[in-house]
Amino acid sequence: MTEIVNFLTAAIIASTPLVFATLGEIITERSGTLNLGVEGMMYMGAVIGFKVGLVTANPVLAVLGAVFAGVIGSLIFGFLTVSLRANQIVSGLTLTLFGTGFAGFVGEHMVGQRAPEGIMNFFMKIKIPGLGDIPWLGKIFFNQDILIYAGYMLVVFLGLYLFFTRKGLNVRCVGENPAAADALGINVSLYKYIHIMIGGALCGLAGGYLSLVYVPAWQNAVVAGRGWIAVALVIFSRWNPFRAIWGAVFFGGLDILGLRLQKYGLPISQYFLDALPYAMTIIVLIFDSIRKSTTAAAPKGLGISYFREER
Repeated sequence: MTEIVNFLTAAIIASTPLVFATLGEIITERSGTLNLGVEGMMYMGAVIGFKVGLVTANPVLAVLGAVFAGVIGSLIFGFLTVSLRANQIVSGLTLTLFGTGFAGFVGEHMVGQRAPEGIMNFFMKIKIPGLGDIPWLGKIFFNQDILIYAGYMLVVFLGLYLFFTRKGLNVRCVGENPAAADALGINVSLYKYIHIMIGGALCGLAGGYLSLVYVPAWQNAVVAGRGWIAVALVIFSRWNPFRAIWGAVFFGGLDILGLRLQKYGLPISQYFLDALPYAMTIIVLIFDSIRKSTTAAAPKGLGISYFREER
């Protein structure tokens, strides 16, 4: 039981960047915008957050730097796709290439450097009184760092926002039928921009968590494809924030499975275990293409640039 609890505790930690990135992409896609630049925005958040952390040794400024970098990346994407009505898929892939190259350029002289001691101490695990004493569950869920608790609250907040508020209904309306939303007086472009920026902020935060908390040191491949896993997790969670956390924990567990199995000396290739999360991503996409669902499908306006003169 101790081994299981320790594994699940580590899975929660590994899942946190996936939670932030998946929530960011869900909120973006719910507004009808397909942003495949998640990986790029995570890299931008990771490198800027780490750079600010090195310079200031301030954990709050480091996190804000990561969030700001993600917002800037999303604004570039928003300008291309909303204002210029460029192809969303091409623009997202371009953003990923840009973000990866940007991180390599900015982080060239930081490779191998560790985050300042003050930042690492700030993100130490904090036990929540009462809840942290619950057998097994307390250690898994309520003896974690402050950003993991922020992830829990974001899941609840965004779920309530999308499905139980007027603004959330407007967002879903824009994603399903922007022409109808426009006819109802909803500012389609404004809603798209705001939620693209929120999505970018969360992706930047995901990258910052990787470089400031999860590692915490700068590596050129710190994101390592997690942005693409987050894109698949959006489909896995059926565009629902409440489901996103369970999918993220599942993939987070797969990410650390290889390290946990090493001590048992099982005759399983480490390369196979390292590839497992990405193989499962493909399986999820195949399963989704086979499964038919009318109640939990992608927004009908997803990936389509809206021009009000064409409605």
